[in-house]
Amino acid sequence: MICLAGTSVILAIIAPFDGAVLLRPLPRLAYWMMVVMTTYAAGLWVSIYVVHRWANRLSRHQRLAVIGLATAICVTMLVWVLNGMWLGFWPVGTALAVYLAQVFVIALIVAVLIEAVVQRITTAPAPRVGPSILDRLPLDKRGALLAMSVEDHYVGVITTKGQEMILMRLSDAIRETATTPGLQVHRSHWVASAAVTQADRKGDGAVLTLTDGTRIPVSRRYVPAIKEAGLLPAR
Repeated sequence: MICLAGTSVILAIIAPFDGAVLLRPLPRLAYWMMVVMTTYAAGLWVSIYVVHRWANRLSRHQRLAVIGLATAICVTMLVWVLNGMWLGFWPVGTALAVYLAQVFVIALIVAVLIEAVVQRITTAPAPRVGPSILDRLPLDKRGALLAMSVEDHYVGVITTKGQEMILMRLSDAIRETATTPGLQVHRSHWVASAAVTQADRKGDGAVLTLTDGTRIPVSRRYVPAIKEAGLLPAR
């Protein structure tokens, strides 16, 4: 809507059609808002029709050209009738040809700009669904997150597709797992809750077995946390 309002204001100021110049500022703005909204409605209808019928046959630029031309033709005829009924402006002969060409060019530009904006909005990237830590991994290692373990100054990120070493602190890596439920079970280990298939006591601590067979130690400090998470039954 901001795009449409801005286009209406610009056209009201420059008043490219002779007939529209006869109007006072507010009626002229209303006139151009009507023209722009009509162009948008026509463009939207044509866009839906074109995409439905020829989405797989035309490239994006070809669709843009077809939508712009079809919309411009519709709006040109509509504006010609609108000007005649509202302003009493019925050009004939050479004046009609110049007028129609002028309207057509304006309508084409507006239609193409609107369609380009719509295309950009509708093709915006989808919201993130996985933890951002996966963005640090090679594409072939980006599976479901299972666990992370510290080795020297590196964090080993374990997924269903393998393991990758990343130079970073475990605390920073844990912050990048926000969308994956899990918990730290040791000063050097973090696990995804859904990846745990078995939990066994071992002295004052415990050992968690993951879906891929990896065994992760749990230090005594973190035993209450895994009990609270339901991963380790009480004795």
